Amino acid sequence: MRTVLVTGPGGAGRTTTAAATALAAARQGRRVLLLTSDRGPAPEAVLGVALPAPPVRDDGSPAPWAPPVEVAPGLRAARIAVGEHFRDRARELQDRGASLFDLLGATPLDAEELTELPGAEPLAILTALRAAHTGDAPWDLLVVDMPPAPETIRLLALPEQLRRYLRRLLPPERQAARALRPMLAQLAGVPMPAQRLYETAERWEAELAAVQRVIEARSTTVRLVVDPGPVAAEAVRVARAGLALQSCRIDTLVTNRLFPDAAEAPGDTAGSWLAGLVDEQRTALKALREEFLVDAVTVCELPHLGRGPRGAGDLAELAGRARSTAVGGTGIVEGDGLTDELDGWTGPDPDGSVSDEEPDAWSVEDRIATDGVLVWRLPLPGADRDGLDLVRRGDELIVGVGPFRRVLPLPSALRRCTVSGAALRDGALCVRFTPDPGLWPRSS
Repeated sequence: MRTVLVTGPGGAGRTTTAAATALAAARQGRRVLLLTSDRGPAPEAVLGVALPAPPVRDDGSPAPWAPPVEVAPGLRAARIAVGEHFRDRARELQDRGASLFDLLGATPLDAEELTELPGAEPLAILTALRAAHTGDAPWDLLVVDMPPAPETIRLLALPEQLRRYLRRLLPPERQAARALRPMLAQLAGVPMPAQRLYETAERWEAELAAVQRVIEARSTTVRLVVDPGPVAAEAVRVARAGLALQSCRIDTLVTNRLFPDAAEAPGDTAGSWLAGLVDEQRTALKALREEFLVDAVTVCELPHLGRGPRGAGDLAELAGRARSTAVGGTGIVEGDGLTDELDGWTGPDPDGSVSDEEPDAWSVEDRIATDGVLVWRLPLPGADRDGLDLVRRGDELIVGVGPFRRVLPLPSALRRCTVSGAALRDGALCVRFTPDPGLWPRSS
Protein backbone atom coordinates (compact mmCIF):
# COMPACT_ATOMS: atom_id res chain seq x y z
CA MET A 1 0.00 0.00 0.00
CA ARG A 2 1.27 3.46 -0.89
CA THR A 3 1.70 5.74 2.14
CA VAL A 4 2.13 9.53 2.10
CA LEU A 5 2.96 11.37 5.34
CA VAL A 6 2.09 15.08 5.09
CA THR A 7 3.99 17.49 7.32
CA GLY A 8 5.53 20.94 7.36
CA PRO A 9 6.03 23.98 9.61
CA GLY A 10 3.16 24.81 11.92
CA GLY A 11 0.38 26.70 10.14
CA ALA A 12 1.61 25.80 6.65
CA GLY A 13 -1.65 24.06 5.72
CA ARG A 14 -0.80 20.41 6.37
CA THR A 15 -4.41 19.32 6.92
CA THR A 16 -5.65 21.10 3.80
CA THR A 17 -2.83 19.65 1.67
CA ALA A 18 -3.37 16.14 3.05
CA ALA A 19 -7.11 16.35 2.36
CA ALA A 20 -6.62 17.79 -1.15
CA THR A 21 -4.03 15.11 -1.98
CA ALA A 22 -6.38 12.36 -0.77
CA LEU A 23 -9.32 13.77 -2.74
CA ALA A 24 -7.27 14.18 -5.93
CA ALA A 25 -6.12 10.56 -5.67
CA ALA A 26 -9.68 9.31 -5.02
CA ARG A 27 -10.95 11.19 -8.08
CA GLN A 28 -8.48 9.13 -10.13
CA GLY A 29 -10.06 5.90 -8.92
CA ARG A 30 -7.89 5.05 -5.91
CA ARG A 31 -9.31 3.80 -2.63
CA VAL A 32 -7.95 6.31 -0.12
CA LEU A 33 -7.90 6.46 3.67
CA LEU A 34 -7.04 9.82 5.26
CA LEU A 35 -5.97 9.72 8.91
CA THR A 36 -5.42 12.69 11.21
CA SER A 37 -4.37 13.00 14.84
CA ASP A 38 -5.62 16.59 15.05
CA ARG A 39 -8.41 16.63 17.63
CA GLY A 40 -9.27 20.27 16.98
CA PRO A 41 -11.93 21.60 14.60
CA ALA A 42 -9.61 22.00 11.57
CA PRO A 43 -10.05 18.51 10.00
CA GLU A 44 -13.85 18.63 10.17
CA ALA A 45 -13.92 22.19 8.82
CA VAL A 46 -11.62 21.35 5.90
CA LEU A 47 -13.37 18.06 5.04
CA GLY A 48 -16.89 19.34 5.60
CA VAL A 49 -17.89 16.21 7.54
CA ALA A 50 -18.05 15.25 11.22
CA LEU A 51 -15.40 12.80 12.41
CA PRO A 52 -16.73 10.57 15.22
CA ALA A 53 -14.80 9.49 18.29
CA PRO A 54 -13.00 6.13 18.22
CA PRO A 55 -15.06 3.20 19.53
CA VAL A 56 -14.03 0.49 21.95
CA ARG A 57 -13.72 -3.08 20.66
CA ASP A 58 -15.48 -6.10 22.16
CA ASP A 59 -12.29 -7.06 24.02
CA GLY A 60 -12.16 -3.63 25.68
CA SER A 61 -9.27 -2.28 23.61
CA PRO A 62 -9.69 0.81 21.42
CA ALA A 63 -9.55 0.70 17.65
CA PRO A 64 -6.48 2.50 16.21
CA TRP A 65 -8.80 5.06 14.62
CA ALA A 66 -12.47 6.00 14.57
CA PRO A 67 -14.86 4.50 11.99
CA PRO A 68 -13.88 6.10 8.65
CA VAL A 69 -16.41 8.60 7.26
CA GLU A 70 -17.00 8.99 3.53
CA VAL A 71 -15.87 12.41 2.30
CA ALA A 72 -16.23 11.69 -1.42
CA PRO A 73 -16.45 8.56 -3.57
CA GLY A 74 -13.33 6.52 -2.87
CA LEU A 75 -12.18 8.71 0.04
CA ARG A 76 -12.76 8.02 3.71
CA ALA A 77 -11.34 9.94 6.67
CA ALA A 78 -10.91 9.15 10.36
CA ARG A 79 -9.29 10.45 13.53
CA ILE A 80 -6.49 8.48 15.19
CA ALA A 81 -7.40 7.26 18.69
CA VAL A 82 -4.77 9.17 20.67
CA GLY A 83 -6.36 9.38 24.12
CA GLU A 84 -7.94 5.94 23.88
CA HIS A 85 -4.57 4.39 22.90
CA PHE A 86 -2.84 5.99 25.89
CA ARG A 87 -5.43 4.77 28.39
CA ASP A 88 -5.34 1.26 26.92
CA ARG A 89 -1.54 1.04 27.20
CA ALA A 90 -1.60 2.48 30.71
CA ARG A 91 -4.14 -0.12 31.83
CA GLU A 92 -2.05 -2.86 30.23
CA LEU A 93 1.10 -1.75 32.04
CA GLN A 94 -0.81 -1.70 35.33
CA ASP A 95 -2.12 -5.20 34.74
CA ARG A 96 1.35 -6.54 33.90
CA GLY A 97 2.85 -4.84 36.95
CA ALA A 98 0.09 -5.91 39.34
CA SER A 99 2.38 -8.23 41.31
CA LEU A 100 4.98 -5.48 41.67
CA PHE A 101 2.33 -3.03 42.89
CA ASP A 102 1.24 -5.65 45.46
CA LEU A 103 4.81 -6.06 46.69
CA LEU A 104 5.15 -2.29 47.07
CA GLY A 105 1.73 -1.88 48.62
CA ALA A 106 0.73 0.54 45.87
CA THR A 107 -2.82 1.05 44.63
CA PRO A 108 -3.26 1.02 40.83
CA LEU A 109 -5.01 3.94 39.16
CA ASP A 110 -8.65 3.59 38.19
CA ALA A 111 -9.61 4.02 34.53
CA GLU A 112 -11.18 7.41 35.28
CA GLU A 113 -7.88 8.65 36.75
CA LEU A 114 -5.78 7.90 33.67
CA THR A 115 -5.08 11.29 32.13
CA GLU A 116 -3.27 11.49 28.81
CA LEU A 117 0.38 12.52 29.17
CA PRO A 118 2.66 14.39 26.74
CA GLY A 119 4.12 11.99 24.20
CA ALA A 120 0.93 9.97 23.77
CA GLU A 121 0.26 11.27 20.26
CA PRO A 122 3.45 9.91 18.58
CA LEU A 123 2.88 6.41 19.95
CA ALA A 124 -0.76 6.45 18.81
CA ILE A 125 0.25 7.55 15.30
CA LEU A 126 2.88 4.81 15.07
CA THR A 127 0.31 2.25 16.23
CA ALA A 128 -2.12 3.46 13.54
CA LEU A 129 0.58 3.25 10.85
CA ARG A 130 1.33 -0.33 11.82
CA ALA A 131 -2.36 -1.27 11.99
CA ALA A 132 -3.03 0.19 8.53
CA HIS A 133 -0.40 -2.13 7.05
CA THR A 134 -1.49 -5.25 8.89
CA GLY A 135 -3.32 -7.89 6.88
CA ASP A 136 -5.10 -7.18 3.61
CA ALA A 137 -5.75 -3.45 3.74
CA PRO A 138 -8.76 -2.36 1.63
CA TRP A 139 -6.95 0.83 0.60
CA ASP A 140 -4.67 1.72 -2.30
CA LEU A 141 -3.35 4.85 -0.64
CA LEU A 142 -2.94 5.94 2.96
CA VAL A 143 -2.54 9.70 3.55
CA VAL A 144 -1.64 10.76 7.09
CA ASP A 145 -2.05 14.34 8.33
CA MET A 146 1.03 14.44 10.56
CA PRO A 147 2.03 16.89 13.33
CA PRO A 148 4.36 19.83 12.53
CA ALA A 149 7.70 18.89 10.97
CA PRO A 150 9.92 18.89 14.10
CA GLU A 151 7.50 16.59 15.96
CA THR A 152 7.08 14.39 12.87
CA ILE A 153 10.83 13.91 12.46
CA ARG A 154 11.21 12.87 16.10
CA LEU A 155 8.17 10.61 15.73
CA LEU A 156 9.65 8.84 12.69
CA ALA A 157 12.94 8.40 14.56
CA LEU A 158 11.21 6.94 17.63
CA PRO A 159 11.01 3.23 16.65
CA GLU A 160 14.74 3.01 15.94
CA GLN A 161 15.59 4.95 19.11
CA LEU A 162 13.33 2.89 21.36
CA ARG A 163 14.66 -0.38 19.92
CA ARG A 164 18.20 0.77 20.65
CA TYR A 165 17.23 1.67 24.23
CA LEU A 166 15.62 -1.74 24.71
CA ARG A 167 18.77 -3.49 23.46
CA ARG A 168 20.92 -1.43 25.82
CA LEU A 169 18.71 -1.77 28.90
CA LEU A 170 17.65 -5.39 28.30
CA PRO A 171 20.42 -6.96 26.21
CA PRO A 172 19.60 -10.35 24.66
CA GLU A 173 22.46 -12.08 26.51
CA ARG A 174 20.72 -11.39 29.83
CA GLN A 175 17.77 -13.45 28.67
CA ALA A 176 19.88 -16.62 28.74
CA ALA A 177 18.81 -17.20 32.36
CA ARG A 178 15.09 -16.92 31.61
CA ALA A 179 14.62 -20.66 32.20
CA LEU A 180 15.37 -20.10 35.89
CA ARG A 181 12.68 -17.47 36.39
CA PRO A 182 9.67 -19.83 36.73
CA MET A 183 11.53 -21.70 39.48
CA LEU A 184 12.38 -18.45 41.25
CA ALA A 185 8.78 -17.32 40.91
CA GLN A 186 7.55 -20.51 42.61
CA LEU A 187 10.04 -20.05 45.46
CA ALA A 188 9.04 -16.42 45.92
CA GLY A 189 5.35 -17.18 45.60
CA VAL A 190 4.73 -14.35 43.10
CA PRO A 191 5.59 -13.85 39.43
CA MET A 192 9.06 -12.38 39.00
CA PRO A 193 8.83 -8.77 37.78
CA ALA A 194 11.81 -9.35 35.48
CA GLN A 195 9.91 -12.07 33.65
CA ARG A 196 7.01 -9.74 32.96
CA LEU A 197 9.46 -7.03 31.99
CA TYR A 198 11.19 -9.18 29.39
CA GLU A 199 7.89 -10.40 27.98
CA THR A 200 6.70 -6.82 27.58
CA ALA A 201 10.05 -5.77 26.08
CA GLU A 202 9.89 -8.59 23.53
CA ARG A 203 6.40 -7.58 22.45
CA TRP A 204 7.44 -3.93 22.18
CA GLU A 205 10.46 -4.92 20.12
CA ALA A 206 8.24 -6.82 17.67
CA GLU A 207 5.77 -3.90 17.39
CA LEU A 208 8.52 -1.31 16.96
CA ALA A 209 10.27 -3.43 14.32
CA ALA A 210 6.98 -3.73 12.40
CA VAL A 211 6.30 0.01 12.34
CA GLN A 212 9.94 0.73 11.47
CA ARG A 213 9.56 -1.48 8.42
CA VAL A 214 6.54 0.61 7.38
CA ILE A 215 8.47 3.88 7.79
CA GLU A 216 11.51 2.58 5.90
CA ALA A 217 9.51 0.95 3.09
CA ARG A 218 10.05 2.40 -0.39
CA SER A 219 6.29 2.86 -0.66
CA THR A 220 6.32 5.35 2.25
CA THR A 221 7.25 8.96 1.48
CA VAL A 222 6.93 12.39 3.06
CA ARG A 223 5.10 15.31 1.46
CA LEU A 224 6.53 18.58 2.80
CA VAL A 225 4.21 21.62 2.94
CA VAL A 226 5.34 25.25 3.19
CA ASP A 227 3.71 28.66 3.07
CA PRO A 228 6.59 30.40 1.24
CA GLY A 229 8.37 33.16 3.09
CA PRO A 230 11.86 33.77 4.52
CA VAL A 231 11.19 32.24 7.95
CA ALA A 232 9.13 29.32 6.63
CA ALA A 233 11.69 28.57 3.91
CA GLU A 234 14.44 28.26 6.51
CA ALA A 235 12.22 26.01 8.63
CA VAL A 236 11.69 23.77 5.59
CA ARG A 237 15.45 23.52 5.02
CA VAL A 238 15.95 22.38 8.61
CA ALA A 239 13.08 19.89 8.26
CA ARG A 240 14.49 18.57 5.00
CA ALA A 241 17.87 17.95 6.61
CA GLY A 242 16.21 16.26 9.59
CA LEU A 243 14.17 13.97 7.34
CA ALA A 244 17.28 13.10 5.34
CA LEU A 245 19.08 12.24 8.58
CA GLN A 246 16.33 9.69 9.28
CA SER A 247 16.57 8.37 5.67
CA CYS A 248 13.01 9.55 4.93
CA ARG A 249 12.26 10.22 1.26
CA ILE A 250 10.48 13.44 0.26
CA ASP A 251 8.28 12.91 -2.79
CA THR A 252 6.99 16.48 -3.19
CA LEU A 253 7.45 19.98 -1.82
CA VAL A 254 3.99 21.62 -1.74
CA THR A 255 4.06 25.42 -1.71
CA ASN A 256 0.74 26.51 -0.29
CA ARG A 257 -1.42 29.66 -0.34
CA LEU A 258 0.31 31.34 -3.28
CA PHE A 259 -1.06 34.80 -4.03
CA PRO A 260 -1.78 35.68 -7.66
CA ASP A 261 0.63 37.86 -9.58
CA ALA A 262 -0.75 41.16 -10.77
CA ALA A 263 -0.38 39.95 -14.36
CA GLU A 264 -2.42 36.82 -13.62
CA ALA A 265 -5.49 38.58 -12.27
CA PRO A 266 -7.63 41.40 -13.68
CA GLY A 267 -7.33 44.77 -12.03
CA ASP A 268 -5.54 45.20 -8.76
CA THR A 269 -6.52 41.81 -7.32
CA ALA A 270 -3.51 41.38 -5.07
CA GLY A 271 -3.81 44.95 -3.88
CA SER A 272 -0.98 47.40 -3.70
CA TRP A 273 -0.63 46.83 0.02
CA LEU A 274 0.02 43.12 -0.67
CA ALA A 275 2.69 43.77 -3.29
CA GLY A 276 5.54 43.46 -0.80
CA LEU A 277 4.17 40.19 0.59
CA VAL A 278 3.72 38.78 -2.91
CA ASP A 279 7.30 39.68 -3.86
CA GLU A 280 8.59 38.12 -0.66
CA GLN A 281 6.61 34.94 -1.33
CA ARG A 282 7.83 34.68 -4.94
CA THR A 283 11.45 35.17 -3.90
CA ALA A 284 11.21 32.36 -1.36
CA LEU A 285 9.38 30.15 -3.87
CA LYS A 286 12.08 30.65 -6.50
CA ALA A 287 14.83 29.68 -4.06
CA LEU A 288 12.94 26.60 -2.85
CA ARG A 289 12.19 25.45 -6.41
CA GLU A 290 15.86 25.61 -7.29
CA GLU A 291 16.94 23.77 -4.13
CA PHE A 292 14.44 20.91 -4.45
CA LEU A 293 14.33 20.43 -8.21
CA VAL A 294 18.11 20.07 -8.39
CA ASP A 295 17.65 16.91 -6.29
CA ALA A 296 14.73 15.71 -8.47
CA VAL A 297 12.09 16.50 -5.82
CA THR A 298 8.79 17.53 -7.42
CA VAL A 299 7.50 21.00 -6.49
CA CYS A 300 3.72 21.53 -6.39
CA GLU A 301 2.08 24.97 -6.16
CA LEU A 302 -1.32 25.45 -4.52
CA PRO A 303 -3.08 28.80 -5.01
CA HIS A 304 -4.68 30.89 -2.32
CA LEU A 305 -8.44 30.55 -2.82
CA GLY A 306 -9.10 33.89 -1.16
CA ARG A 307 -10.74 31.99 1.69
CA GLY A 308 -10.07 29.04 3.95
CA PRO A 309 -10.94 25.78 2.15
CA ARG A 310 -14.13 24.24 3.51
CA GLY A 311 -15.56 20.95 2.30
CA ALA A 312 -15.05 18.68 -0.68
CA GLY A 313 -15.98 21.41 -3.19
CA ASP A 314 -13.16 23.72 -2.11
CA LEU A 315 -10.74 20.80 -1.90
CA ALA A 316 -11.64 19.77 -5.44
CA GLU A 317 -11.05 23.33 -6.67
CA LEU A 318 -7.71 23.42 -4.89
CA ALA A 319 -6.65 20.08 -6.40
CA GLY A 320 -7.81 21.14 -9.84
CA ARG A 321 -5.81 24.37 -9.75
CA ALA A 322 -2.64 22.74 -8.40
CA ARG A 323 0.38 23.03 -10.68
CA SER A 324 3.53 20.98 -10.31
CA THR A 325 7.00 20.90 -11.78
CA ALA A 326 9.05 17.73 -11.94
CA VAL A 327 12.32 16.50 -13.36
CA GLY A 328 11.81 14.22 -16.35
CA GLY A 329 14.00 12.60 -18.95
CA THR A 330 14.06 15.80 -21.00
CA GLY A 331 14.65 18.14 -18.06
CA ILE A 332 12.11 20.22 -16.15
CA VAL A 333 8.57 19.21 -17.12
CA GLU A 334 5.04 20.11 -16.07
CA GLY A 335 3.48 17.53 -13.76
CA ASP A 336 -0.02 16.47 -12.74
CA GLY A 337 -0.41 18.49 -9.57
CA LEU A 338 -1.09 16.75 -6.28
CA THR A 339 -1.23 13.28 -7.84
CA ASP A 340 2.40 13.48 -8.94
CA GLU A 341 4.65 10.94 -7.23
CA LEU A 342 1.80 8.73 -6.03
CA ASP A 343 2.89 6.05 -8.52
CA GLY A 344 6.33 4.62 -9.15
CA TRP A 345 7.23 3.96 -5.52
CA THR A 346 7.59 0.26 -4.82
CA GLY A 347 7.44 -1.40 -1.45
CA PRO A 348 8.47 -4.67 0.19
CA ASP A 349 7.37 -7.88 -1.48
CA PRO A 350 5.53 -10.45 0.63
CA ASP A 351 8.81 -12.31 1.21
CA GLY A 352 10.37 -9.15 2.62
CA SER A 353 12.50 -8.34 -0.42
CA VAL A 354 12.31 -5.00 -2.17
CA SER A 355 11.58 -4.56 -5.88
CA ASP A 356 13.31 -1.93 -8.00
CA GLU A 357 15.43 -0.88 -5.06
CA GLU A 358 17.59 2.17 -5.61
CA PRO A 359 21.30 2.02 -4.81
CA ASP A 360 22.07 2.75 -1.18
CA ALA A 361 22.65 6.49 -0.93
CA TRP A 362 24.53 6.02 2.35
CA SER A 363 27.47 4.47 0.57
CA VAL A 364 31.11 3.89 1.54
CA GLU A 365 33.62 4.91 -1.10
CA ASP A 366 36.97 3.13 -1.16
CA ARG A 367 39.77 5.66 -1.65
CA ILE A 368 42.49 3.68 0.08
CA ALA A 369 44.52 3.22 -3.10
CA THR A 370 44.58 6.96 -3.89
CA ASP A 371 44.10 8.82 -0.59
CA GLY A 372 44.48 6.11 2.05
CA VAL A 373 40.94 6.62 3.37
CA LEU A 374 37.38 5.29 3.19
CA VAL A 375 34.64 7.93 2.78
CA TRP A 376 31.15 7.43 4.17
CA ARG A 377 28.74 9.69 2.27
CA LEU A 378 25.61 10.72 4.19
CA PRO A 379 23.17 12.79 2.05
CA LEU A 380 21.86 15.70 4.16
CA PRO A 381 20.27 18.21 1.75
CA GLY A 382 19.37 21.41 3.50
CA ALA A 383 21.96 20.95 6.25
CA ASP A 384 24.08 23.89 7.35
CA ARG A 385 27.72 23.37 8.27
CA ASP A 386 27.39 25.37 11.49
CA GLY A 387 24.48 23.16 12.58
CA LEU A 388 26.30 19.85 12.12
CA ASP A 389 27.65 17.75 14.98
CA LEU A 390 29.66 14.53 14.71
CA VAL A 391 30.83 12.18 17.47
CA ARG A 392 32.39 8.72 17.21
CA ARG A 393 31.36 6.39 20.03
CA GLY A 394 32.67 2.87 19.78
CA ASP A 395 31.11 1.22 16.76
CA GLU A 396 28.58 4.04 16.34
CA LEU A 397 28.59 7.48 14.78
CA ILE A 398 26.35 10.10 16.39
CA VAL A 399 25.28 12.67 13.80
CA GLY A 400 23.53 15.93 14.73
CA VAL A 401 21.74 18.20 12.27
CA GLY A 402 20.32 21.25 13.98
CA PRO A 403 17.97 20.00 16.73
CA PHE A 404 17.93 16.41 15.44
CA ARG A 405 20.23 13.51 16.34
CA ARG A 406 20.69 9.99 15.07
CA VAL A 407 22.96 7.19 16.27
CA LEU A 408 24.25 5.28 13.24
CA PRO A 409 25.91 1.86 13.54
CA LEU A 410 29.11 1.89 11.53
CA PRO A 411 29.47 -0.47 8.57
CA SER A 412 31.79 -3.34 9.47
CA ALA A 413 34.72 -2.00 7.41
CA LEU A 414 34.60 1.39 9.15
CA ARG A 415 34.70 -0.12 12.64
CA ARG A 416 38.38 -0.91 12.06
CA CYS A 417 39.14 2.71 11.19
CA THR A 418 39.53 6.04 12.95
CA VAL A 419 37.69 9.22 11.95
CA SER A 420 40.19 11.50 10.24
CA GLY A 421 37.92 14.30 9.05
CA ALA A 422 34.56 15.35 7.66
CA ALA A 423 33.18 17.94 5.26
CA LEU A 424 29.80 19.04 3.93
CA ARG A 425 29.89 19.00 0.13
CA ASP A 426 27.01 19.30 -2.34
CA GLY A 427 24.38 18.49 0.27
CA ALA A 428 26.18 15.45 1.68
CA LEU A 429 28.26 14.92 4.81
CA CYS A 430 31.42 13.09 3.75
CA VAL A 431 33.15 11.46 6.72
CA ARG A 432 36.71 10.23 6.15
CA PHE A 433 37.97 7.10 7.90
CA THR A 434 41.62 6.06 8.06
CA PRO A 435 42.28 2.31 8.51
CA ASP A 436 43.79 1.38 11.88
CA PRO A 437 47.00 -0.57 11.12
CA GLY A 438 46.46 -2.72 14.19
CA LEU A 439 43.00 -3.84 13.05
CA TRP A 440 43.11 -3.61 9.28
CA PRO A 441 44.00 -6.82 7.42
CA ARG A 442 47.46 -6.70 5.90
CA SER A 443 48.07 -7.55 2.27
CA SER A 444 50.39 -10.48 1.65
